[in-house]
Amino acid sequence: MQKMIINRIVRIHILSRATGWRGLSSVSGPRVCVVGGGPAGFYTAQQLLKARQDALVDIYERLPVPFGLVRFGVAPDHPEVKNVINTFTQTAHHERCSFHGNVNVGRDVSVEELRQAYHAVVLSYGAEANRPIGIPGENLSGIFSAKDFVGWYNGIPANKELCPDLSCETAVILGQGNVALDVARILLSPLDTLKTTDITQHALKALAGSGVRRVLIIGRRGPLQIACTIKELRELVNLPNTRAEMLLSDFEGIKETLKDLPRPRKRLTDLLMKAVNGGEDKAEKSWSFRFSRSPVEVLAGADGKRAAGIRLALNKLEGSGENARAVPTDQLEDVDCGLIISSIGYKSILIDPAVPFDPRRSVVPNDMGRVQDTPGLYCSGWVKRGPTGVIATTMNDSFDTARVLLQDMETGELDLSIKKPGAQAISALLQTRGVRTVLFSDWEKINAEEERRGKPHGKPREKLLDVEEMLQIAWS
Repeated sequence: MQKMIINRIVRIHILSRATGWRGLSSVSGPRVCVVGGGPAGFYTAQQLLKARQDALVDIYERLPVPFGLVRFGVAPDHPEVKNVINTFTQTAHHERCSFHGNVNVGRDVSVEELRQAYHAVVLSYGAEANRPIGIPGENLSGIFSAKDFVGWYNGIPANKELCPDLSCETAVILGQGNVALDVARILLSPLDTLKTTDITQHALKALAGSGVRRVLIIGRRGPLQIACTIKELRELVNLPNTRAEMLLSDFEGIKETLKDLPRPRKRLTDLLMKAVNGGEDKAEKSWSFRFSRSPVEVLAGADGKRAAGIRLALNKLEGSGENARAVPTDQLEDVDCGLIISSIGYKSILIDPAVPFDPRRSVVPNDMGRVQDTPGLYCSGWVKRGPTGVIATTMNDSFDTARVLLQDMETGELDLSIKKPGAQAISALLQTRGVRTVLFSDWEKINAEEERRGKPHGKPREKLLDVEEMLQIAWS
């Protein structure tokens, strides 16, 4: 099988010359392929280009647009976080880097074909699947994953038709991480705050008519295990026209433990304690954390089709600190609500059967980024370690993978004496399969059009939501 693929790559290499492909074919040096055009992919490429003056790096991305979760995951009211796009753009413009959008690795081209064309392949495609709640009633209408809900207001093409019904008064969010707080903030933010961001116009219109006045953010464990960062919590505490409505019983004994907490956890808990019964007394909207509760069932309304509430089990904690474990009790609590958003995490998927994959942890098994039992294959980002951390975490993780890859080049673990055709062969291979790629210069046409459409609304951009329209503009 491997010999057949090598022969095919050689034939494609010859075909690429016949088709007049232009590239850095005269440059000798390691050729590295990165699968995924999000933060992990760009940070990995950046480190490789910086460390080796002879390295050529090609980034392959499934969508016609780059930047992954920076474009589609960062909250619209966090434009400062998106400034990292400027760094990624510099990487994409590097003379030894190429971006190839509209390429679905695993479908348009196999990982094994990439491995034959490159000295090293780095999987950096993130975590795009939802984790199910695993309770009765979770398939009723009115229930969404945070991934899809965020994709709806952030412009992921696959989520453009989501159309959540926001007519209810109470929304429940399951999970207490940063994404959960982002969703709560978007549901409760004044419209004037959002309308100058890059939030999608259809989401803005829906939020303008929203009836949501109360958001409950549910967590399995207690205040000392809350998973958000202090920045996200502070933004929620300071949100205009809102007040916090906590249960005092959730905070019994917390004050006495403050002095013994590590500094980051102490600061976070201090702020949480100040938020108890805080906020504006005359505020029209409210938010609150509910601790030590696990969902056990979604309750249907009279029609049997829509969610009208959620049943929670009250938990007791076993152990303490970060290792405390939530154990459900027989005590139950029903909460009326018309919108439920599950923010209990993402998971990576297997994109190619030739790649080792741990279905339990939903990651590619690896040792410091080296994929298990597969020489020349590496991984970085969420597909390497699971969907945790912020963009800075992904940066450090990707730099670590790049260092391991570079070390393997230096020690001879990767054989650089074999000449590899890289994108020259893969581009011709894709051409024979009717796949046309979107180069970074093509993306810049999409970018210019989005900025043009946002201008009349006072927005930095109006994101295109249709892939076909993106391609038409890219190739115009």
